[in-house]
Amino acid sequence: MSGRVAVVTGAGSGIGLGIARQLAADGHAVGLLDRERGAAEVAAAELRKQGRSAVAAEVDVADRAAVKRAFALVREQLGPVTILVTSAGIDSFDSVLDITPEAWDRILAVNLTGTFTCAQAAIPDMIAAGWGRIVTISSSSAQSGAPRMAHYVASKGGVIALTKSLARELAGHGITVNTIPPALVDTPMARAAEKRGDVAVDVMAKVVPLGRAGTPEDIAAACSFLCSDGGGYITGQLIGVNGGMYL
Repeated sequence: MSGRVAVVTGAGSGIGLGIARQLAADGHAVGLLDRERGAAEVAAAELRKQGRSAVAAEVDVADRAAVKRAFALVREQLGPVTILVTSAGIDSFDSVLDITPEAWDRILAVNLTGTFTCAQAAIPDMIAAGWGRIVTISSSSAQSGAPRMAHYVASKGGVIALTKSLARELAGHGITVNTIPPALVDTPMARAAEKRGDVAVDVMAKVVPLGRAGTPEDIAAACSFLCSDGGGYITGQLIGVNGGMYL
């Protein structure tokens, strides 16, 4: 074991679950945060059966008090947090004229403010350790724009800007901050959007230069490197894991 403790948000399924599994395989103790308590607990139990150290916490990252409680639980059971991956996020498909103030506020509260709140909760431990890794999960839609997703794209664009700002501010403390903006990834969230008629995963996969949709494991592999000692001279960067969609 490395002795390092990682927190992954949105770790109950999809990209977050893939990242949590990879970081555990890398030897890190992992706190799995997700708004679905059952999914997080099942994932944590799976890791513990493999001999890993893992704890689950039910968290809506838009709830600052819940985030504070979750980080306190992770510190109590695993130790200070020096690796953070913010994968929790929600999507929505609405015409710009149909986006309600409530929908706008909710998307930004989870995707952008939730990312900031979790980073703010973890950073003191990293400063104390003189070492830290933060990876935010943004979206390639923030690079390209996307119709019927103005609120989602704005939130993920904010995540990219936040990442760059944190990277500059925290570099002197030995903390790196990078973002991975996935393109098409085959996840439960993507399949749910497909069932609603918002996307067609298998059709879209055909236009990806590498000829397939990404997987949570693809994103996790890049995240693993960014969270390692070997990634220590990379900060403030967008690491495109997208099958060649955006070069």
